[in-house]
Amino acid sequence: MTRAADATRRSPRRVFRDRAEAGRVLANLLGAYRDRHDVIVLGLARGGIPVAWEVAAALHAPLDAFVVRKLGAPGHEEFAVGALASGGRVVVNDDVVRGLRITPQELRAVAEREGRELIRREAAYRDGRPPVDVAGKTVILVDDGLATGASMFAAVQALQEAEPAHIVIAVPAAPESTCREFAGQVDDVVCASMPTPFLAVGESFWDFRQVTDEEVRRLLATPTTEAPRRAA
Repeated sequence: MTRAADATRRSPRRVFRDRAEAGRVLANLLGAYRDRHDVIVLGLARGGIPVAWEVAAALHAPLDAFVVRKLGAPGHEEFAVGALASGGRVVVNDDVVRGLRITPQELRAVAEREGRELIRREAAYRDGRPPVDVAGKTVILVDDGLATGASMFAAVQALQEAEPAHIVIAVPAAPESTCREFAGQVDDVVCASMPTPFLAVGESFWDFRQVTDEEVRRLLATPTTEAPRRAA
């Protein structure tokens, strides 16, 4: 199932002030999951964490980070050819790899580099805490938006191996085609806006500054299951 906020479906640009506001909009669309003991919110680090904190706080659900690293094409790192997720799951777009003539050795080198960064981030964000147990739970996967969906696809595949009861994808902005593609892979997809044409995730935000490791640590350390509290 795919849901969208009709008021923002065709809005051209700048729907949200920042990631926190986007999270509050998403939380309103996820009201059916509020105060349920089986719900866990996972934010894709780093950009998805400020969005996910607002969602988790509104739903009174626990929050954790799910680290996904984009696998960039050698020499053109901004162009994703795949993604690496927590648990070591690698997703690769074979057509793109063949089209760019990326060798197995080049791809392995990229995956190893991003794998080291993934391990570093997981250790930095959790301060030794183990990941939350999602087996048998309803997991809401939150990011600050979807473009190609490579990172979210890797996250979903990695998460499925942990055997949650249900997987829900929730994002502020994404192309309609990407949301519909995920609708066939998970139990619920909530997209707050589907701009047409879709150019980039950042185009939906007035403030889309980079999220820092320190901000991620602070948000993860701020309770979401108690009485509603605002993050600074």
